[in-house]
Amino acid sequence: MKNSWLLIAVIFVIVLIDQCLKFYIKLNFTIGEGFDILGLSWAKIHFIENKGMAFGLEFGGELGKYVLSLFRIGMVVFLAYILRGMMRDKESLGLQISFALIIAGALGNIIDSAFYGLIFSESGYHNMNAIATLFPEGGGYAPFLQGKVVDMFYFPMVDTYLPEWFPFWGGERFQFFRPVFNVADSAISIGVALILIFHRSYFLSKEKQKSEADKTQLVSSEEE
Repeated sequence: MKNSWLLIAVIFVIVLIDQCLKFYIKLNFTIGEGFDILGLSWAKIHFIENKGMAFGLEFGGELGKYVLSLFRIGMVVFLAYILRGMMRDKESLGLQISFALIIAGALGNIIDSAFYGLIFSESGYHNMNAIATLFPEGGGYAPFLQGKVVDMFYFPMVDTYLPEWFPFWGGERFQFFRPVFNVADSAISIGVALILIFHRSYFLSKEKQKSEADKTQLVSSEEE
């Protein structure tokens, strides 16, 4: 029971931080605006919006947006079902928290897609009139499930031009890390990384159990 409240708290806090930051960015900046974090040139707040997946990736226009939004909702339901099973089976708390992080991240971006188009005016570029407003008189900028996801973290730790002698891309600009992302994206990435690094044995044991069950069933059918 204690674990369930902890997991709910993890999900709630991450979604709350994600949405508070997105509201602040949306209501105070135009697209492309931002500032250096702690004066660091390689750590920036840089407001952009995307229509699709994490880290600014996109998927298939308006229909693809509906598909992606519905897929996210279905995935949250599926992950919540798995997490409930983990709690019942008393799996490690670290594994449960990893799944809670992924669920929280998915929920954060679902909220953008589902509701931001309904409650915000559209953000524009480079002037005060382009800053979005909340609950505009004429209605929002997009229908349900067609809202854009707000991204703001940008860490161009390397920003240079490749030397002319470099094969194929000589003289072209090279940046690392280029994607712009948000708290929800970070939660998903951290959750997945924790599972891959510390909790792969959970999936391996499940696969082993399934294999052994299949063998047992096969032997039983042969004996009959």
